Order: sequence, then structure tokens, then C-alpha cells
Amino acid sequence: MDKRLVAFERLLNVMDDLREKCPWDKKQTIQSLRKLTIEETYELSDAIINEDDDNIKEEIGDIMLHLVFYSKIASETNRFDISDVLNSVCDKLIYRHPHIYGDVVAENEEDVKRNWEKLKLKEGKKSILEGVPSGLPSMVKAQRIQDKVSQVGFDWENAHQVVDKIFEELNELKEAVHQQDATQIENEMGDVLFAMINYARLLNLDAEKSLELTNKKFIRRFQWMEKYALSHQYNLSETKLEVLEEWWTMAKLELG
Repeated sequence: MDKRLVAFERLLNVMDDLREKCPWDKKQTIQSLRKLTIEETYELSDAIINEDDDNIKEEIGDIMLHLVFYSKIASETNRFDISDVLNSVCDKLIYRHPHIYGDVVAENEEDVKRNWEKLKLKEGKKSILEGVPSGLPSMVKAQRIQDKVSQVGFDWENAHQVVDKIFEELNELKEAVHQQDATQIENEMGDVLFAMINYARLLNLDAEKSLELTNKKFIRRFQWMEKYALSHQYNLSETKLEVLEEWWTMAKLELG
């Protein structure tokens, strides 16, 4: 038997055992698992950013366990089971890939994306933006929105045009700050961030990943400063800004 099927069957059997015998697992509901699944997803994202294969493998396993868990709970009240879940996604993938399972021609990735959005509209969706989950983090949501509308041609012709838009939005933000209009400042700041995310997208960058890499870099450098201050018996909060900036430069040279 295919080792993949053996491994998946083993997971299903373990899930059955846990649901029957473990007090914690018996108590869980689809609602109680939701936050835990979100946490596991972020842990997988972190492992991917760190390119840590052992952790990626582990976190994929944790998420897969959750998916099986949801299906097991639903099966107990005959809502659906794991077979329904897997068959449903297979049916959807076959339908949405007519260039593989039908006679539609797709020359490149962009053709595939356009066909995908057209098919989803045929399924009854009134807007191509319906597929963007409202609960996504704002930065991820912005990039997904931009990806979606680009499939119907609502997009910049090239990345250089977005640079001009960024400066335009920055000037509007500066003007709002000058006017001390709190509501307008908030709106213009959002426009600047949205334009920056658009620029990242057109450069084929993941804005969320780019920012997270900077977050991690900042944390590493600041923690270096903290250790430096401790080792030299400085109180960080009482150190002058000019000195902190010198340490920051040292941290950059030390850590890159």
C-alpha cells in the first residue's frame, strides 16, 4: 500500500483514539479549536520564514491534525466527515483547473489566475473580492485584494508608476499632519501603506514576509544592545539617545 495512505490512516486512527479516550480531546469543539488553529498557522508561517525544515514539518503535522480533528467532530453529528472534505476539495480543484482536466488553454500563471476568478464568479459569487476573508491581517488582506483586482485588469502597468503614487500619498499624509486632522491622518496613512504593499506586490515580494524579516532583524539588534548595556553595567532606559544610536550602529555591524 502507498506509504502516504498508510500514514494518513494512522493519523485517522490516532484521532479516533484521542477523541474516545483523552479527556482534553473529548472536550474540544469546532469553536474551541479555532484559536488554536490560528496559532498553529502563525507558527508554521514563522518556521517557513526561518527556513527551518524540521519545524515546518512539525507545524504542518499540527495543522493537519487540526483538520482531521474538525472533520472527526463534525462526523459525530453527521454534518460531514473527512471523506466529504477531501472529495469536496478534489471536485473544486478539478473544476477550477480546466486547463488540466478540460480543453481550456492556459499559457502561463496569469492565465490560470484569470480563469480561476472567472470560474468563481460563475459559481455565484457577485464580486471577485468575496474570496478575501474578512479576518485576515490587514497587510495580507491588502495584498490579496490587489491580487484579485489585478486579474480583471485593474492594476498598474509597471512598478515604477506605484513609486509616484507612494510619493503622492506621502505628500497628502504630510499635509494632513500639518492640518492636524486626526481622521485624515489615519486615512492617508492607510493609503501610504496600501501603496507600499502594491509596490511590493509588483516587485514580486510578499509584503508580510518583508515586514516580518525586518521585525526579526530589529529584535536581534535591539536584544544585542540590551546585552551590551547589561555587560557594561548601563541602564538602557537612562542612556542618552546619541549613545543608543552608536550601539545600534555597532549592532548592525556585528549582526548585519
